[in-house]
Amino acid sequence: MTIQKLFLTFFGAGLSPKAPGTVGSLASLPVGLAVLYYFGTETLFMLTLAITIIGIFEVNKYEQATGIHDHQQIVIDEAAGMWLSLMIAYSTATVMNYPYAEILSIVFSFAAFRLFDIWKPSTIGWIDRELKGGLGVMLDDVLAGFAGGMLSALILMAIEKLF
Repeated sequence: MTIQKLFLTFFGAGLSPKAPGTVGSLASLPVGLAVLYYFGTETLFMLTLAITIIGIFEVNKYEQATGIHDHQQIVIDEAAGMWLSLMIAYSTATVMNYPYAEILSIVFSFAAFRLFDIWKPSTIGWIDRELKGGLGVMLDDVLAGFAGGMLSALILMAIEKLF
């Protein structure tokens, strides 16, 4: 496997025969958690920014070589979106004053990211349909990650207010 394919498939997660986007998101979750735990939010943010920028260029190269737009095996975009959702939710959970907030943030960030990534409402869907190349592939997932993180944060805050 080439380095490009290893990167684009997030170490092979995108090669899953069923639900490669979900598998890619799940595979990126423990990596994101490890980076958060050992190196902090700032490092995960910089890593997310780096894979997003590199992803744009690598997806462009892949699409030019194969002629295939947004191949289902490409899941580096899911990793970027998942990590953004996780950062927002987990940062919110660390200031909540109830048990299991951090665990809930992990579950909510995954579920909300997948919701927005599959549903593609509003601007997320427009980007997915209209923007071609690596920018379109990466940006719709980055927006889905932001929306998923914000929804997760709102749910975490609502739980604190209710209990």
